Amino acid sequence: MNRDIAKGQWKQMKGKAKEKWGELTDDELDRVDGQRESLVGVVQEKYGRTREEAEREVDSFFDSSSK
Repeated sequence: MNRDIAKGQWKQMKGKAKEKWGELTDDELDRVDGQRESLVGVVQEKYGRTREEAEREVDSFFDSSSK
């Protein structure tokens, strides 16, 4: 399943992402630009998660934010 977010939607979702992952900077969120893999990598690096943990967390975020 493609979980990338369209640019217009990502701009709206950045605030929710900032609430969930408060340590992420605006620059990091701008670089992610709605791309699932990029967000997984940033969450993994910033929070010390395993790849699998970060993927589950990001997928859950995208699923709950798209409803």
